Amino acid sequence: MKLVRFGPMGREKPGLIDAQGKLRDLSAVITDISPEQLNDKALAKIARLKTDSLPWVRGKPRMGCPVSQVGKFIAIGLNYADHAAESNLPVPSEPVVFMKATSCIQGPNDPVMLPKGSVKSDWEVELGVVIGSRASYVSQAQALQHVAGYCTVNDVSEREFQLERGMTWDKGKGCDTFGPIGPWLVTRDEVPNPQRLGLWLELNGVRVQTGNTKTMVFNVAKLVSYVSQFMTLMPGDVITTGTPPGVGMGRKNKNGKPAPVFLKPGDVMRLGVDGLGEQHQHVVAYRKH
Repeated sequence: MKLVRFGPMGREKPGLIDAQGKLRDLSAVITDISPEQLNDKALAKIARLKTDSLPWVRGKPRMGCPVSQVGKFIAIGLNYADHAAESNLPVPSEPVVFMKATSCIQGPNDPVMLPKGSVKSDWEVELGVVIGSRASYVSQAQALQHVAGYCTVNDVSEREFQLERGMTWDKGKGCDTFGPIGPWLVTRDEVPNPQRLGLWLELNGVRVQTGNTKTMVFNVAKLVSYVSQFMTLMPGDVITTGTPPGVGMGRKNKNGKPAPVFLKPGDVMRLGVDGLGEQHQHVVAYRKH
């Protein structure tokens, strides 16, 4: 299934995308795509619905983050060897784990606002993993059973805040609007192998990132198992699993010399993951809100 939340920010309704690609309203069945709806039993109940009987939503409403009440937004750094190389950092021997503030979460097509004082804001297309059931000290063999589904994430990052102001990555990762998620939560039964998904991102119509999850340093099962050794994963938690090469920080000119490119007001990002839908964001200047 492709589960969604649609409507004005803060007043989203639950929905799903049917086999014909139409948006159907689930609000008469469930109140939200909340953590309580992400376990196998609850998802199976939704899957048994006759989608043709659900109200069809006309037009093109705003899409929100497909999961409400995200408790933890956990991120993995340097999980593609070629991205580590372009960042001039070693390939990690264990997963690099940091947190993105849940206050940065937004819909997939909402504008990305550069934070006050930003000079090095950057893009990162990533595979997101949504936890469906409590996971503590789980094995790799059992890890994927705790996954509700997958989604597209843009791990927007302010590199100066991240790398030049005390080396605390969270400072450059959790700025407001820096966590677009969606458009869909695709349940794990529709993603039999999360290690065979293409990822891409375009900036102003030019392809800058092209990758595949098969080249991850640590696969999804390893990441879920690993993180569960340090914190209990709960339904609705999101793990974003790292980005392939092509970020602005690592750009080079024709002579192979560093030529970083960073986001500026007016830029447009378009990105996606195979089978998980696309995002489209306009970049805007900081404004008090």
